[in-house]
Amino acid sequence: MGDNRNEDYLQKMINVLSQDLSFHNTDSSYASHSFHPFPAKFPPQLPRKFITELTAPNEIVLDPMVGSGTTILEASLLGRYGIGFDIDPLALLISQVKVQRFNKYQLDQIGNEIIKCASTSVEEDAENLATELKNRWDLKTQEFIDYWFAPEIQIELLALINEIEKITDDTIRAFFRLTFSSVIITKSGGVSYAFDLAHTRPHRAKVVISQQGEILLGQDLEEKSSARIKLLTKKLRSPITEFQNRLERNLNGLLEPAIFDEVASCIKHGDVQNLPLDNESTDLIVTSPPYASNAIDYMRAHKFSLVWLGYMIDELGQKRKEYIGGESLAGINFEGLPPKTQEVVRLVSQKDKRKSRILHRYYSEMTCVLQEMFRVLKSGKAAIVVVGNSVWRGQSTETHTCIADIGESIGFHVAKIGVRNLDRNRRMLPMGFGSSQNSQIQQRMHKDYIIGFYKPKV
Repeated sequence: MGDNRNEDYLQKMINVLSQDLSFHNTDSSYASHSFHPFPAKFPPQLPRKFITELTAPNEIVLDPMVGSGTTILEASLLGRYGIGFDIDPLALLISQVKVQRFNKYQLDQIGNEIIKCASTSVEEDAENLATELKNRWDLKTQEFIDYWFAPEIQIELLALINEIEKITDDTIRAFFRLTFSSVIITKSGGVSYAFDLAHTRPHRAKVVISQQGEILLGQDLEEKSSARIKLLTKKLRSPITEFQNRLERNLNGLLEPAIFDEVASCIKHGDVQNLPLDNESTDLIVTSPPYASNAIDYMRAHKFSLVWLGYMIDELGQKRKEYIGGESLAGINFEGLPPKTQEVVRLVSQKDKRKSRILHRYYSEMTCVLQEMFRVLKSGKAAIVVVGNSVWRGQSTETHTCIADIGESIGFHVAKIGVRNLDRNRRMLPMGFGSSQNSQIQQRMHKDYIIGFYKPKV
């Protein structure tokens, strides 16, 4: 009887992985999913399908690299207990807020007070705010702020964050810190000089026009009428007005408290390579590890709001080195790799020796990740791992093949590898203006591979 149940479960996995998992033309902005942009996140329908088919209510769903919290939010909406971990401070803020209970009326009242007090501060106390700006950061962080944010924008942002930091309730303060961040990190670059912040490849506008219509950057270029100059021209918007607009949208996306009556979620800072969980404690894992070599560089965009939330540039640089898929090679423990994966690393080495070491680091880290996932997953259960491929110096990293290979060497059975075609614009992947479709960045990111790992019963 047990063997039949195992076969039924495996067949369910295969059936789901064989379906169309692209989810184009579907609404992914329901509930709190749209609270804050996040690069390369998968649509909520993807984890929802696996959670629905492979778990029962009140079972435990884990995302050990929680990102924007899509898997955990879907688990909560479906009556499962969601557990998530991450080391990125903005990812933790986003995911924790998205699954939290809130009183909409209370947030509306507090938000209006923030906007009122911030506006008054800008009108009546701009000189003191300007002085505070000079003393808020160390030199390197101040240089970053001045390069990316106009003085008038800095004044409004400081007025807003000062009011937000007065909130004594940690959970409510987190909601408004997230709303504040989403004013800065947007697909258009928000209120900064940047374009493409949500794509993690920010570049500064060539021409910047103030709220009053004055040219702040690119005086010599403004008269040119080329399509590229017009495309790279940006008119700044008031952060306070943008905060008000975003607050209204986020309030409309708040989850009803009743959704959380039966189950709750737990999202904490934690290293996926050393999870604080018991053996055989999880019923399903759905996660998406980073690309190798920071192809999607989360911190490169996240720091735009994190510096306003109290972090310094050097501190964030240190955190970035800890991320899976990073390029630093100092102090890395290189794991032995199975033959297929070793061969891919060798092929990359023929084109670029340093890149091959970076790839070896990535697959070493993913070996530790999969070992931890295998340890905490119950026997007879599934781990769904969504990965993207990369092309380095013309050589494919074969990410899905290699991670499947590593998983099998650890003890997983690969039920099937599904494929989904990406809607690049909706998923917020780096594109670049006028970029070649044959460039490496274009070749990397047109498909996701969905690896269905099954942990056999002994």
